[in-house]
Amino acid sequence: MPRYRVTLEYDGTPFVGWQVQALGVSVQGRLTEAIGKLSGETVSVRGAGRTDAGVHASGQVIAFSYEGRLTTAELERALDTLLPPDVTIRGLRRAPIGFNPRRAARYREYRYTIWNGPRSPLNERTALGVRVPLDTAAMARAGSVFEGRHDFSSVGAADRSAVRTVHAVRVRRNGRTVTIDVRADAFLRGMVRRMVAVLLEVGKGTMNEDAVRAALAGPERAIDGAAAPPKGLTLRRVGYAPALERTNGALEER
Repeated sequence: MPRYRVTLEYDGTPFVGWQVQALGVSVQGRLTEAIGKLSGETVSVRGAGRTDAGVHASGQVIAFSYEGRLTTAELERALDTLLPPDVTIRGLRRAPIGFNPRRAARYREYRYTIWNGPRSPLNERTALGVRVPLDTAAMARAGSVFEGRHDFSSVGAADRSAVRTVHAVRVRRNGRTVTIDVRADAFLRGMVRRMVAVLLEVGKGTMNEDAVRAALAGPERAIDGAAAPPKGLTLRRVGYAPALERTNGALEER
């Protein structure tokens, strides 16, 4: 069957996460239902990142197979119409047969957003509100400790192997908005949120760069396993090999 890939944006607030679960509404479940209505059969929808409950996405990549009468453009319009208001798609196009967005990904990039100002219901829907001033320069220096190939057991859920490669950690301030961007080949579950919790301690002055280095290398969970709330986290981008990013005109029907 023809294979398709598409970029997905969603507000994760009402969902139990990306992946279908026994209880609650998932993003994957909504997509499976919508595509099933168009294809007339149950389909398997694969995602590049398994975002947790309450986590958002602006650049999630999914793939599915569809064999029907709709052209690529018609399929994109029809699918977007069937999705709920908090989920939308863009850039639907044909993909190689067997394309798995999770296995093929070369890197994933997440952004954690902090509103470092007075209480703001609108800003804090998708950002963590922090009232005390944050030293973003110190946070940026401490963030560089996470860069490189390390065992991230101290800031991630248990896995067969906790070794990951973090390509970059960037801390920036724009007015009262502070963003922490983390790019890595892959992540342990909860890894970014636990990294952010550590960097927030640095920003508040209760930890320094050396303490972060010791926590990363230590056998125990950093700051007792504390994690920043999910609402500030967004999957922004998934990177693939250039050959997968180029459009194959022979497959396009636009």
